[in-house]
Amino acid sequence: MNEKSISRLKGVNPILISAVQRAAELSDVVFEITEGLRTVERQKELYDAGKSHTMNSYHLVGNAVDVVAYLDGKVSWDLKLYSKINEAFQEAAKDMGIKITWGGTFKKLVDGPHFQLEK
Repeated sequence: MNEKSISRLKGVNPILISAVQRAAELSDVVFEITEGLRTVERQKELYDAGKSHTMNSYHLVGNAVDVVAYLDGKVSWDLKLYSKINEAFQEAAKDMGIKITWGGTFKKLVDGPHFQLEK
């Protein structure tokens, strides 16, 4: 993981950080962290813009991260790539004995870049 991603993990639950690091090692798709811990103000901004459907986001307590996938060195929003990243997250979670939910399975708003640590 690069320095930019590491800096974006500040305030994130250490268990989730470990899962992110392990997923990065396991993933065939290169990804970076775009966002971890959020302020209420940032969450409201996303909610008001329709990019989030909740003000009770796991990001507010450091239990969620968003990622961006790269294909041939370029940013890609292809959901298939995020599905592959999810496979790495799920393998890491299984190895660690934790549960991580992928936003790609959400019903209201499919959120491929989102991963959250369940309580």
